[in-house]
This record gives sequence, structure tokens and C-alpha cells, in this order.
Amino acid sequence: MKHMLKHGLLIAALSAGLLSATAVHAQTLRWASQGDPMTMDPHSQNEGLTNSMNQQVYERLVDRDRKLNIVPGLASEWQQTAPLVWRFKLRAGVKFHDGAPFSADDVVFSVKRAQEPTSQISVYANALGDVVKLDDLTVEFRLKAVNPVFLQHLDALFIMNKAWCEKHKVSKPQDYKNKEETYAAINANGTGPYMLTSRAPGIKTSYKRNPAWWGKFDGNVQDIVYTPIANDATRLAALISGELDFVHDPAPRDIARLRQVAGVKVIDGPENRIVFIGMDQVRDKLLHANVPGDRNPFKDIRVRKALYQAIDIETMKTKLMNGLAVPTGGMMPSPLAAFNDPALESRLPYDLAAARKGLADAGYAEGFEVTLDCPNNRYVNDEEICIALASMWAQLKVKVRVNAMPRTLYFPRIEKLDTSLYMLGWGGAVTDAETTMTPVMRNRGDKGVGLYNYGNSRNDKFDALAAQSSTEADPKKREQLIRAALTEWKDQVHTLPLHRQVIPWAARSNVSLVHRADNYVVMQWVTVTK
Repeated sequence: MKHMLKHGLLIAALSAGLLSATAVHAQTLRWASQGDPMTMDPHSQNEGLTNSMNQQVYERLVDRDRKLNIVPGLASEWQQTAPLVWRFKLRAGVKFHDGAPFSADDVVFSVKRAQEPTSQISVYANALGDVVKLDDLTVEFRLKAVNPVFLQHLDALFIMNKAWCEKHKVSKPQDYKNKEETYAAINANGTGPYMLTSRAPGIKTSYKRNPAWWGKFDGNVQDIVYTPIANDATRLAALISGELDFVHDPAPRDIARLRQVAGVKVIDGPENRIVFIGMDQVRDKLLHANVPGDRNPFKDIRVRKALYQAIDIETMKTKLMNGLAVPTGGMMPSPLAAFNDPALESRLPYDLAAARKGLADAGYAEGFEVTLDCPNNRYVNDEEICIALASMWAQLKVKVRVNAMPRTLYFPRIEKLDTSLYMLGWGGAVTDAETTMTPVMRNRGDKGVGLYNYGNSRNDKFDALAAQSSTEADPKKREQLIRAALTEWKDQVHTLPLHRQVIPWAARSNVSLVHRADNYVVMQWVTVTK
């Protein structure tokens, strides 16, 4: 809350320009965070805030409860009828927001749409195999191989209306990285608890309650108004003044003082999300660097290890993150995915002398120059973390230019592999290793495998172990494969793990919310009282 109270009147005036000045009813939730959802197309981008907001409109066959357990969604029941066959009974009487009935045709269409190359969830959709309509309310998924986390993959798939998509020429997901503009990017038609009423990218997104929703509202919110507010102090000033009801991402440095503010409460909780640094490990010459001999230093494990050992993670935790981070040497969003194994969680020691020696042994005693690409409105203190890393690596004579940008520019850039060094966070509801290893760590391949491996690292040993674990039905054998794969990745230092995020939310005292480890805001559970 640095300088926030001192400049309260000015900030309130600024926020008044961002938020509606009209009176609102108690059952309207006005909320904000630093960034904006990237698109309303539910298959185009797989990003936390984007998914969280799209889930108010679009639903899945399976859902998550308050503890992230899988429960029925648009499918009322299911069974695995054979090792490679799953059959789902769809919920009867469900309608899309435009009044069209929900049926098996929409499920078949949505799976195929999500498998398209422009889909950022294609890796999950492809893991579902082929889907076949048995009747209007029954579908069958026929797999090509055993999928031990089938329901977890299914949880990633939002269902769209086939007729609506065909009518508006959006049968394929928006090609976001190439700046395609489509009808589905700013309009929506789902079956969910809320209906999109207006979308002004970067300005405001509004929803109203769906009176025909098949489910049960445990909360009382009728209308939702979301406003992206980049400045930390402005967001919190608007919350304290009552112009906002909820802030999704208060800055860690403000939390202690915020707990003392009358009329405001802090809701704490860990997030299943690992934040790490990736490196281009395939090009012979880096795109955005100045390196002696025009080499790629990140191909050398000694360089990767040196950068790792120059990270003072404890200082970053205490000074920058104000304790709201859990340092780790693992690559999983949750330690559960690594079986809570201390060996897989342990970090390389912070050791500047060893780091300098490693760089010198690799031929970079005088360092090199490189650009670190970083979002400035996606993760907690993302730009600040990158600046801190640049300072730490300067002690190795590695000169780092921090290139920070909004998520709407950042993700298209790294999706094109137009990067040499980058920050990425990965997580969500799933705590199994599969949904990190296959999309983020495996060799880039077809059907979405390695889609998020933006450093394009190649490790055939890791890849083979991870691939085997994806289709291993025996839990004990699968655990051995996952442990071996994670050990290989860790030993080769393909990425520089930093920490798992701890996410506090801030709300007015009259707002009740459910804080889940996926950091999604489930609006049908929110209550606003007078």
C-alpha cells in the first residue's frame, strides 16, 4: 500500500475514470486485477485469468468442487466401459444462452475444434481420442492408448454450440498469436451460469446471471463488472474506497498493511503454479543476444547451472515476494505431482563462486548480453522478478535487458518462439505430472506435445520416460517413470525453477468468496451483502 493512503484522493479520482460512477446494487460484483483476459474464445488461449472468466460462460462435461475434486458438469454420469472407452451421459434440458438445446453434436464439435492447430488446449483435446455420438444425450470417447488422467484432460475442454460457431464462421479457434480477429474473440454463447453482455478489451467486461442455468447458485451475484487496472495502488485504493468489491491480485508488499484496513479482508491461499525461467536451447545463435563467437551459451549445461546458482532465491522470497512464495527446485505446479519427494524438490545451492567458475569453464568468464522477455501483468511481481534476476546475473558479468510487456503482447511473442530467455508460470487445477510434462517439457512434436516448450529443449531420455508415463496404467510403474523423468530434467537444468506462487485475494468485508488453488473465481459461489 506504498504511498496509497497519501495519494488516496488522487488515486480515487483516477479510478473513478476507470470504473462506473453510477450507483450499483448490492448483488453486482465489481472486481479487478492487473491484466485483462486475452480472448473470449475458450479454445484459443490457455491462460489463467482468461480461463477463469470464460468458465462463467462456458462449461465442461466435468466440473470441479471447492476442493478441486472432479464432479459432474454437463455430463450427469460416466463410466469407463473398457480400458480405451469412456461413455458419458449428457445432462438433459440444458440450453445455450441463445436458447439452442445442448446435445451430443456440440460435444463432438467442441472436441474436434479444440484439437485444431490454433487451439492452445490441443494437447489435452488430442489426449481424449475420438469422440462418437451414440444418441442425442450420449457420447463415447475411444482412445488410441490408455490415458491414466483422462478426466483431468477432459476438464480442460469447454463446450461450444456447433450451430452458433458455424453461423459466425468460428468453427476453428482464433489464431491469437497471428492477431486474427474473430466473432468468438469478443462474443460468447455458452451454457454457463453467466452470460457475456459486453466486452471492451482492456477497458471493461460485463456479465449478467443466466436465469435459465441448469445448476444451483450458492451465491447471489446477479451482475459482474470486470475492470483491468494495471497500477497496484490504484486497484487497492478503489477497493478501500468501495468502488471495487474484490481485487484478484493485491501486491505482496501491501498485504500486511491491507489486513489492518477497516472494511477490507484478505483471503489467503496457495496456488498450484510454478514460476520458472526458460532458455532457447536449440538455435546455434540466439535471436536476442550479443555473445562472443555468436554461440548459444544456453546449449551448455555449465551456463544453465551457473545462472541457476546465481539466483538468491531466499532474498527474492523475503524482500521481493514478502514471504508470499514457496521456493522450489522442482518443475511441478504442486509437490503432489512429484510425490512430495525432497530430492525432486531440492534446489541447487546459491553459490556465486561456483557460478562464476561454471561460466569461466564454459568460455564465458567475461559474460555475454541477452534479453529476458517477461510479462508485466500476468504473475505476481513478474517484471520485478525479472529485474531482480538481471541484477543477480550481473554479478556474473551477464548483462540482461529486461523486456517486459503486457500479456496480450507477451504470449504471442513466445508462442512464435521469438525469445532467447523468458519467464513462464504453469499450473491450474491438476496436480498430476502429466499436464506439465507433456505440454511444457517434452520435445516439441505434433498434436500439441511440447507446445509450451518455448525454449525448444530436446532431451530424448526425458521424452521417452514422459511418453511412457502418459500411457502407463499401473500406478506404481507410472510413478517410477515420472520420478525418473523429473530426475533427468532436473539433472540437465533445462529450466530454472523459482517458486510456487501464494495468492492472497483482497475483498470488501461484505463479500464472500471461495479461494481455490487454481486461482479461479467461481462467481456462482460469491455472495455480496449490504
